[in-house]
Amino acid sequence: MSEAPPPTVSTLRDARVAAVRRLARRAGRLEQGAFLVEGLQGVREALALVESGEEPEALTQLLVTPGAAERHPDLVAQARALRVPLLTVAEPVMARLADTVTPQGLLGVAPLRDRPLVTVLTGEPAPRLVAVLAAVRDPGNAGTVLRTADAAGADAVVLADDAVDPHNPKAVRASVGSVFHLPVVTGMAAAEVVTALRAAGLTVLAADGGDPAARDLDALADAGGLAGPTAWLFGNEAWGLSHDLRALADEVVAVPLHGRAESLNLATAAAVCLYASARGQRSPGGCRAPG
Repeated sequence: MSEAPPPTVSTLRDARVAAVRRLARRAGRLEQGAFLVEGLQGVREALALVESGEEPEALTQLLVTPGAAERHPDLVAQARALRVPLLTVAEPVMARLADTVTPQGLLGVAPLRDRPLVTVLTGEPAPRLVAVLAAVRDPGNAGTVLRTADAAGADAVVLADDAVDPHNPKAVRASVGSVFHLPVVTGMAAAEVVTALRAAGLTVLAADGGDPAARDLDALADAGGLAGPTAWLFGNEAWGLSHDLRALADEVVAVPLHGRAESLNLATAAAVCLYASARGQRSPGGCRAPG
């Protein structure tokens, strides 16, 4: 006999639904030590960690609407096979839980991804590329930089100086699953982070296109200045990096602007800088092997 479909929860007053709903706020995430993973790709990446055995508890619950279960039977079957608790919820309930206007009908619950910086710096192999976001407040920017850092082969992303929570639903969604691919560090002062990174042997570069004394990124790359272990320091979307943080860096660097644009936004500048380092480290004489 085929297994009977689970009952569909159709009320927000259900205790399990109420607990999930609290994860939309930072206080709820800290209280439960968990965050929401909305959408197909994020859920897939979490399940992949569970299935590989790398992180057996990477996904602790999966909420799914009947329609999503029909659209993604393989994913639901995978969750069942991995013994991830499943909760079927009605479309109106999912609409209240999800952060998007048109939910995909899949919402996971995962443990917070924070890692201590000391764990990142003393791991094997030693980190060679780190992105530091100082007082970055927009969750979409934070998630996009996390995704870009992952794509560029970075070893960690640090959110410092009261930066946005990387477990914010918008940040998680913007990371498109990359939140599960590399360590995330939170809760530290940027000055403390810079000191620790330099002590670990990384060159700290402050990205600041508004500093007239900044070195041109292309010139730095051409001189081989991006071949070694590097940490990039990026500042707030509105006011950039403070003078004190720029002074702590080994060098201030500007992305060259060849057209008439006044500046680049944070996520774009971060992509240019991180990929410049990725290329420098993978070129002959760089600190990473190709691949």
